[in-house]
Amino acid sequence: MEALKISSIPSLQIPSKFDKAQSKKLTSFCFNSIPSSSFSLVQRNISTFKIFTTISSSVSTEPANPPELEVENRTQQEKFDWYAQWYPLMPVCDLDKRVPHAKKVLGIDVVVWWDRNESAWKVFDDSCPHRLAPLSEGRIDQWGRLQCVYHGWCFNGSGDCKFIPQAPADGPPIHTSKKACVAAYPSTVQNGIVWFWPNSDPQYKDVLAEKKPPYIPELDDPSYSGLMGNREIPYGYEVLIENLMDPAHVPYAHYGIMRTNQPKEKADREGGRPLELSVQKLDINGFIAKQEWGRSKFLPPCVFYASPLDPVDQGNGAASSAGTKKVSSAQRRALLIFICIPVSPGNSRLIWTFPRNFGVWIDKIVPRWMFHVGQNLILDSDLYLLHVEERKIMDAGPNQWQKACFVPTKSDALVVGFRKWLIKYAGGQVDWRGKFSGALPPTPPKEQLLDRYWSHVVSCSSCSAAHKGLRVLEVVLQVVSFSLVGIVAATKQAALSVAARTTLVAMAILSFAASKWLAHFIYKQFHFHDYNHALR
Repeated sequence: MEALKISSIPSLQIPSKFDKAQSKKLTSFCFNSIPSSSFSLVQRNISTFKIFTTISSSVSTEPANPPELEVENRTQQEKFDWYAQWYPLMPVCDLDKRVPHAKKVLGIDVVVWWDRNESAWKVFDDSCPHRLAPLSEGRIDQWGRLQCVYHGWCFNGSGDCKFIPQAPADGPPIHTSKKACVAAYPSTVQNGIVWFWPNSDPQYKDVLAEKKPPYIPELDDPSYSGLMGNREIPYGYEVLIENLMDPAHVPYAHYGIMRTNQPKEKADREGGRPLELSVQKLDINGFIAKQEWGRSKFLPPCVFYASPLDPVDQGNGAASSAGTKKVSSAQRRALLIFICIPVSPGNSRLIWTFPRNFGVWIDKIVPRWMFHVGQNLILDSDLYLLHVEERKIMDAGPNQWQKACFVPTKSDALVVGFRKWLIKYAGGQVDWRGKFSGALPPTPPKEQLLDRYWSHVVSCSSCSAAHKGLRVLEVVLQVVSFSLVGIVAATKQAALSVAARTTLVAMAILSFAASKWLAHFIYKQFHFHDYNHALR
């Protein structure tokens, strides 16, 4: 599913120093040349959410046999604690400092807001202690405090209540009561993303000194590009991650969107082929996978990334190879980074970024929303498949995955590796701590399921601005069209020559047609774009 493509960037095709044989092998998997039109470039080439995952179609468990899901007795195994981890919330570039933002992670409703007094992003429980109204619907007042707009209670960056309007000024300071405080979660900004620790107990106040989120040096390196995207996904965390680890589906689920190198002898229209992938090391801290073009690494619970032709194991929890192998500035490098966030049963959030140290100028010219157009199309093209697949897996039972699914080839090695980690160390599924019944939400109509506006546009600063700007342009074109028609109708025939009238009418028709085309473009790119596999 999610290999969002950056391939419109010519240099993204093969990132690293390697010998001629490797170069030939890797280049053969990359996407074809850039289309001539800019929107074609966006839709077909900029969407590389899967470029390297597709390339990497070879991840094989070391034995020559197909991957097996053998799970040992967990009573003597380490147990992964879902609530003793850092979780990403949103890229900073998509957070407006003027307003509070509502987010959900692990079923926990939180509000993210900018505390200008401490110059830091804060994460609170999204519930006012007074009558439990959502603080995310509030505002930041003139003193930089978070205000609940239901009754006006105000809170500072530590969660302490600083003002209760209904309390008499000469009465007892009831705002100092612990019951008047909001639960504040430890939070930090790393690699341009706001992270939080899902436990507000005071003993975790300084947890950042003991444990940090996975660090990716390339995201802080000015010589690398670092455009980010985010989207709410209507299927669960487990399905999202395993889909990102699966290159074999790309030629099929994304046919016509992502062009991959075709084998000399095609067995079918799409050109699928056997893939070699291998999980080299798997423990409670995730796993490392070897691919013919490089390596990938899963750092639970959220980070999965690929680093072409680079070692990835630092042994310190970092998510990059920069600490192990010094890379010369002249060496081309690119990473695919996918951050998968469990939101609630049947819902997840994806943050993606593809840092590279070449073709950086392209990101400074092409607006970020144009990249997202193609990347959202890739997400949409298998979204319905995965939404339905998750329901079938749940019907069988999360811990019965290996019995319900038949995975006989090495192309499934990473998916099998993830499921093995999930069952062996993490209880077989996300620990929701009893917040949910276990049932998935009902399936909405397809137009709502694939909706881009509420799942992406409203939470992306670039796409939101583009959507507003294009809507304004649409209205302007309509006004111009009707105005020109009005001028022609109101002007006496003798006052305008036939040529002038013809020109004005032609301009009116063109303006109206352009407004209609733009309205269709806005709907298709920012609201709903269906993907019919049968007609591809």
